[in-house]
Amino acid sequence: MAPKTTVEQFDVPVSVDNLPSPDTKRWHTHRKAQVVAGVHKGLISLEDACRRYRLSAEEFASWQRLIEDHGLLGLRVTYGKRYRKPGVDAAGRAGSELRPDGTKAGSS
Repeated sequence: MAPKTTVEQFDVPVSVDNLPSPDTKRWHTHRKAQVVAGVHKGLISLEDACRRYRLSAEEFASWQRLIEDHGLLGLRVTYGKRYRKPGVDAAGRAGSELRPDGTKAGSS
């Protein structure tokens, strides 16, 4: 198994002044990486980042996990779909696969 990567291995420029705006609507790869790097570098706490950007802890964890497993490209939506296991959502929760009719597998 390949060693895990961290956001610090990439030159993600981040400072308190250039963290994404709290009003961010479009989450490009570099913005997600800035938030993860900001938390890792202690510029913002996980709790503050989740509150500021209206993220769940699971969503933040999924960004972090995608960076660790696949590098910054893992944060791209199109790449993320390739890397996710069938039946597991972006946050790593099982049982999230949708049926062709749009209902969740495992639900009645």
